[in-house]
Amino acid sequence: QVQLVESGGGVVQPGGSLRLSCAASGFTLDYYAIGWFRQAPGKEREGVSCISSDGSTYYADSVKGRFTISRDNAKNTVYLQMNSLKPEDTAVYYCAASLVVPNYGLGYALAAAEYDYWGQGTQVTVSS
Repeated sequence: QVQLVESGGGVVQPGGSLRLSCAASGFTLDYYAIGWFRQAPGKEREGVSCISSDGSTYYADSVKGRFTISRDNAKNTVYLQMNSLKPEDTAVYYCAASLVVPNYGLGYALAAAEYDYWGQGTQVTVSS
């Protein structure tokens, strides 16, 4: 059974850090791009970051310089290191897997429609 499972969410104060993990089972991540998306209450889902199968990365302007995406194919896991967190980063964070991005380029990095498999999400709350 194909599955993506996110973990690492929680409550953190502004300026703090969290590391999210996205673990895959039932398939190998090697050939997939993995994207992180988030959705805050009352807002539309937005793309945060993507790492393609060759390791190339893409970040939304809102997180550039604060978030770092990485992958460990041996562990079939992708990580999102989030530093200098702000209250506006509060959301449910989802990871997703795509074959379109590695084949057609990072122009599709944050296009949710191009992702085939999705995790269930993990809550991140940034609050003092």
